[in-house]
Amino acid sequence: MGLSVGIVGLPNVGKSTTFNALTKAQNAEAQNFPFCTIEPNKAVVPVPDSRLDALAKIVNPQKIQHSTIDFVDIAGLVKGASAGEGLGNKFLTNIKETDVILHMVRCFEDENITHVEGSIDPVRDIEIIETELLLADMQTLENKIQRLTKLAKSNKDAKGMLEVAKELLRHMEDSQPVKTFQNKNDYFVQLDRDLRFLTNKEIMYGANVDEESLQEDNQYVKKVKEYAAKTNSDVIKLCAKVEEEMIEFNQEEKEEFLSELGVTESGLDQIIRLGFAKLGLISYFTAGVKEVRAWTITKGTKAPKAAAAIHSDFEKGFIRAEVISYEDFIAYKGEQGAKEAGKMRLEGKEYVVHDGDVIHFRFNV
Repeated sequence: MGLSVGIVGLPNVGKSTTFNALTKAQNAEAQNFPFCTIEPNKAVVPVPDSRLDALAKIVNPQKIQHSTIDFVDIAGLVKGASAGEGLGNKFLTNIKETDVILHMVRCFEDENITHVEGSIDPVRDIEIIETELLLADMQTLENKIQRLTKLAKSNKDAKGMLEVAKELLRHMEDSQPVKTFQNKNDYFVQLDRDLRFLTNKEIMYGANVDEESLQEDNQYVKKVKEYAAKTNSDVIKLCAKVEEEMIEFNQEEKEEFLSELGVTESGLDQIIRLGFAKLGLISYFTAGVKEVRAWTITKGTKAPKAAAAIHSDFEKGFIRAEVISYEDFIAYKGEQGAKEAGKMRLEGKEYVVHDGDVIHFRFNV
């Protein structure tokens, strides 16, 4: 579906290290100086889902295919980026192309790793980045208002959009992000579609800590959580250095290592899963001898549109969907057992697909 999460933050907060760990490859330079990442690195990351392994144990397929999300490592922003400081607007444009923002924040002290602002203060760091995103949005909107002002003289829709744009700009001039704007009518939706406001994107904070702070929150993590609570945003605590160390581990080694650290789940697994949820996505499964596969759809999708995730012809020629819930598929040890227990349902065009449905589509070619 081409959905992506952009990793942003000040220089030297652990963005590239996190990206390396996410992609399980050393393909993003992690250096101790600002702006080492010049072009946005992109990677397709599988969404962890233990249900696929459980299905595969029953079906014994040739391969397993996970749902995926694109992660984009964007160069470190600095104060004044919206006005061209550092590497400037180029990277703000890269953020526009993403769907969700992962804002990495430094929550550890290390005199060997320089901080672009000279001290550790995660809330200050967050506010620097979010101010730059807001200023960039305002600049984009002001340019749009100039164009709409000319069009509004002869175009009714342009006039309506201009009124909303001016109202939104006043909102932003009060240092408020687009996300908190109340008048989200059709004109606003069109504006957001055209301009892809940075401060209207879903955001999650990655609190990058040292090993000692993985179990118990340090003072910096507590401050980030307090800040995030004001906007109902999520905070995921991780140690990017530890995550990178686990790159070469198999699943068993990884679980053992995390257990020794007193952690039940990798921070990166949490990030991937939460990113998936933030995008309003769910997975349904197909389970055959060739492959067990997760297919990505938006929550609330009806069966014919869900079928199109496999191939557009499936939607055009949709007849029905043969559906078994994941729980029933596992409980009755596969399709045949579920059928015999009366747990397979025949669903039509109005059926809304649920997360975890195991589906076989019938269609006309």
